[in-house]
Amino acid sequence: MKIIQSIGQIGVPVKELDRAVQFYKDQLGIPLLFQTDSMAFFDLNGLRMMLSLPEKEQFAHSSSVLYFQVEDIKQSFEELVSKEVKFIDEPHLVAKVGQTETWMTFFYDTENNMHALMSETEVKEDNA
Repeated sequence: MKIIQSIGQIGVPVKELDRAVQFYKDQLGIPLLFQTDSMAFFDLNGLRMMLSLPEKEQFAHSSSVLYFQVEDIKQSFEELVSKEVKFIDEPHLVAKVGQTETWMTFFYDTENNMHALMSETEVKEDNA
């Protein structure tokens, strides 16, 4: 029997909840499910993301890097740059396995957590 079935929720610690909610909702365009005075919950296509003020100092650290899947990384990058999202690099190829290319670009949220956009595309071979 498999013990772990799937990821049910991802937690991201924040320092200022309202500022972080605005960033994820308005700049990244992630649907907000609901918000309390210390937490906010978003829907990432069925995976729940929770922003929360740390209950104790031991939880007040940067989150893991979240890799947000996008269809067109260059278009998504340009759109988020226009919304003043702070990227540390431009979209770049990180791996090619067979006919699949994986592209990424990294950015910071308002709470200094680093995240990434990622896109995987199939490339056709030239038969020239």
